[in-house]
Amino acid sequence: MKILLVGASGVLGSAIAQELGPRHEIIRAGRSGADIAVDITDANAIRAAFEKVGTVDAIVSAAGKVKFAPLAQMSSEDYGAGIADKLMGQVNLVLIGQRYLSERGSFTLTSGVLSHDPIVAGSSASMVNGAIDSFVRAAAIELMPQRINAVSPGVLTESMAGYGPFFRGHEPVPAARAALAFSKSVEGALTGQVFSVL
Repeated sequence: MKILLVGASGVLGSAIAQELGPRHEIIRAGRSGADIAVDITDANAIRAAFEKVGTVDAIVSAAGKVKFAPLAQMSSEDYGAGIADKLMGQVNLVLIGQRYLSERGSFTLTSGVLSHDPIVAGSSASMVNGAIDSFVRAAAIELMPQRINAVSPGVLTESMAGYGPFFRGHEPVPAARAALAFSKSVEGALTGQVFSVL
């Protein structure tokens, strides 16, 4: 398969590339250090990236940022940034990408454990991840025969240096194990699923 991997240079994206790369052609996309430059907060940049890539068999996103801060310190702009980046960035990959995806191709988005296991200072991530999971379940009804799923990993082992203080009591997940769920989505037949990796 020809797979467009958005967020390929990140911790999770690198693990996904390593998992899928031996069996498929991976086109790496991201803000930097990629085959194709794309900023998912810019719909025009997404369109331009797809015009360069052409038709693909799978679109995988491991991209998106949200702010971690106590609720009392969050502003509407802080929430809006997470919505524009991780949520609408991935939604726009689907809205625009469906025209460049093969007839029975698949989308795999990334949400996260905070959609159902919230933490202090994680309200933006919980909100955005929950919205991604709901979007995937609903979009699957209308995308057929194209498929769409989300992978919802716990905090990654490789990210504990930065995020560990937020995730006390959570057992971290190695990125390589989270990447297996992306293989399940891309190479399997299910749609409308949220694959939790805990």
